[in-house]
Amino acid sequence: MGPKEPRSAVLTAEDEAVIVAFRRHTLLPLDDCLYGLQPSIPHLTRSSLHRCLERHGISRVPEIDGDKPKKQRFASYAIG
Repeated sequence: MGPKEPRSAVLTAEDEAVIVAFRRHTLLPLDDCLYGLQPSIPHLTRSSLHRCLERHGISRVPEIDGDKPKKQRFASYAIG
């Protein structure tokens, strides 16, 4: 069920291409992308931006190694 090729009813294919290129180039969070793109795409909303990024598989900013300490199941204590 549903459309064969999902697309936006609000954004054109060119708008989506600009959004995807901007996100891949800058790796900014969602709100920062929204504020950066709104001057060039005035009808862009936060929800349509998020749906576009999810559709293209880049809705999450990739984790950078060394950003967080490694998780361990148990704390390591000295014997005794």
